[in-house]
Amino acid sequence: MSKNGHNNQAFVSDHVDNIKQQSSNKYSLELAEKGAVKTPEYNPYEHRDVPHPTTNWETLFHLLKGSLGTGILAMPNAFRNSGYVSGTIGTIVIGFICTYCIHLLVKAEYELCRRKKVPSMNYPAVAEAALAEGPSFFKNCAPYIGTVVNVFLLIYQLGTCCVYVVFVASNIKSIVDTVYETNIDVRLCMIIILVPLILINWVRQLKYLAPFSTLANFITMVSFGFICYYIFREPVTLEGKDAIGKIENFPLFFGTVLFALEAIGVILPLENEMKTPHKFGGSCGVLNISMVWIVFLYVGMGLFGYLNYGASVLGSITLNLPEHEIPAQCVKAMLAFAIYITHGLACYVAIDITWNDYVGKKLGPQRNKLFWEYAVRTGLVLITFLLAVAIPNLELFISLFGALCLSALGLAFPALIQICTHWYETTGMAKGWLLLSNFVLIIVGILGLVIGTYTSLKEIVLTFTE
Repeated sequence: MSKNGHNNQAFVSDHVDNIKQQSSNKYSLELAEKGAVKTPEYNPYEHRDVPHPTTNWETLFHLLKGSLGTGILAMPNAFRNSGYVSGTIGTIVIGFICTYCIHLLVKAEYELCRRKKVPSMNYPAVAEAALAEGPSFFKNCAPYIGTVVNVFLLIYQLGTCCVYVVFVASNIKSIVDTVYETNIDVRLCMIIILVPLILINWVRQLKYLAPFSTLANFITMVSFGFICYYIFREPVTLEGKDAIGKIENFPLFFGTVLFALEAIGVILPLENEMKTPHKFGGSCGVLNISMVWIVFLYVGMGLFGYLNYGASVLGSITLNLPEHEIPAQCVKAMLAFAIYITHGLACYVAIDITWNDYVGKKLGPQRNKLFWEYAVRTGLVLITFLLAVAIPNLELFISLFGALCLSALGLAFPALIQICTHWYETTGMAKGWLLLSNFVLIIVGILGLVIGTYTSLKEIVLTFTE
């Protein structure tokens, strides 16, 4: 056979193969449309490349560490505003709602990652992707929602740093007043701790702050043991304690409990870093187990702390410990030190958002970029310092930032994200339930934000105009 014959035969063979392939592809497409053949769905969990993933136990401890801070020490004061019966019930209910909203956020992240075929997202990215999938009105808001979420996260983290400054200064003042029998201004204590605070926040690598966190966690656990000893040293009594508090004080209770319970800023980063992220949710997952323990500890501290000290309980229960007992003063000093050395961790998120998402991008590559980064770090510390100096009141700070930020971040935004994520997937009764259940959460979040913020600001004005 000639060379041309071979070429013709090869051409015909290739042409027949192409026809067969096209026919096969067409047949496969028809089967896929009929549901006979299904392409495998994208699973975000299988595409996450985490260099050092955390185990379930490590994630559980991280969640506990993220929630057990200055907030739990303010719980007795929260119960003073609510009463011991309504405080116990209210903390459990708020804990349940917060946990439910976290589940909504985590499930929405998984669904949106599956659709977008990306391994993971942070909170602002989830909000932006969800609104882009929702009704036309929300689609128009999608480009801006990420910035809104970042602003709330930034305010919350800076508020936490303000609480840290007031907490440390208040406990130092209590120790100094007892030892030297004086009454120094708490603002003077803030000035004394300012320069080392700035230097702590000049540490640019998170890994260098980790040893401080470990030391602080150990000190905190030991200190909690001493606090429990003082609470239960004498029999607690219901005499003179309110079962149900005044209705006008409930917004302060709501804001304090939200501030104490919510760790919404660390939820998605922790879930994204897990070795087995599918075990984060679920009825017996890491989230539910940790939140049950957290609510149990918060109710215990709030209830028995209030029953012990009654109406005289202060913004932090450490300030109620016996003044002239050395172990009590040691507890104040240890907790003040523990909170002080973890200020850099609390401010790290605020610095990351401000520098990496906004200021650093605006500056672009330039020779003095490192100088401006240190300037931003110093500026953020000074902002928290000046706010603390202006309002050196621990309980009002906690209530204000809990109501202002966490009502939106912990309740309203997850519900809105849930609605938009499943807007075009649900019909009939399912859509009705989607809208009803989430609109209730949005309304609760908005009311908590408005009423809680107003009440806290009113109390701040009254406190400093008397």
